[in-house]
Amino acid sequence: MNLYPPPLTKLVSELAKLPGIGPKTAQRLAFHLLDRPEDDVARLASAMVEARRKVTHCTQCGHLTEESPCVICQDETRDKGLLCVVEEPKDVIAMERTREYHGYYHVLHGAISPLEGIGPEALRINELLARVRDGAFREVILACDPNVEGEATALYLVRLLKPLGLIVTRLARGLPIGGDLEYIDEVTLGKALEGRSAM
Repeated sequence: MNLYPPPLTKLVSELAKLPGIGPKTAQRLAFHLLDRPEDDVARLASAMVEARRKVTHCTQCGHLTEESPCVICQDETRDKGLLCVVEEPKDVIAMERTREYHGYYHVLHGAISPLEGIGPEALRINELLARVRDGAFREVILACDPNVEGEATALYLVRLLKPLGLIVTRLARGLPIGGDLEYIDEVTLGKALEGRSAM
């Protein structure tokens, strides 16, 4: 027997679909929203809809942007010889927070994961190869997550990039295995970037 009114049941159900939000957290969030003034809830709903409508992926690097190319790709002051390959847009934010990296990015939008049915063709690898063949990059930094999928992706990319005559490096091993870049503090990530090694 459902004790909630149907609109509340629907809200809890929708919130529970968000990553990292279980049924209890979804219920807490729903009750919180019910306690907020209607204007606050309307602003939240409006912000979600606006972000979904306006935010897209940069046609060049794959990062999130409202205009393409994104502000990072448009920045002429960055080191044109460096390209950092990351799995997700959130990893670009993590790298930028270090203030140690001043090159460009390429977002793969995932990692190779045979168990989840994600092969190389599902990632932006062809776009990466086109960029490094057409560009003046001297070094490609592989900043994939230090987990099984990230390692598999990095090894796959090394086999494709090394024959192109590029320096291919990987973030130093100071990062915790099984971790995600977005949860690593700026100092640790910055030091890992400084201590990267050739593959």
